[in-house]
Amino acid sequence: MNMLKQRLLLLIVLMIAVTFFAQAQTVKRLDPQNFDKKLKDSKNPVLVDVRTPGEYAQGHLANAVSIDIYSDDFKSRVGKLDKSKPVFVYCKAGSRSSSAANELSAMGFKEIYDLSGGIIAWQQANKPTEKK
Repeated sequence: MNMLKQRLLLLIVLMIAVTFFAQAQTVKRLDPQNFDKKLKDSKNPVLVDVRTPGEYAQGHLANAVSIDIYSDDFKSRVGKLDKSKPVFVYCKAGSRSSSAANELSAMGFKEIYDLSGGIIAWQQANKPTEKK
């Protein structure tokens, strides 16, 4: 492999590493106790439930907005959120919210908190939910 190709390959690897590192720094995965504390301590937080509307209706965290990660308008709806505010995301068990948090990071959100274990872990920690 010639020197130019080696340098190009190195540049690509470095760009991927920097992108991954930046996203890892932006997204913080928190257990229910720390998620709850950080949510309460944050000024003007945005709380997003990324489950389906049916799951949301069965019970959700207080003041959460429902934005289904699988909906066609997910990116446009989260794109309307204020990127300067801390964003807290959760789902049922943690997989969808992890994907959503990474997507938010890629969209330029700077402060993202993901509930590790989702609403299942939240309820197991005897944290409150509500129905509307």
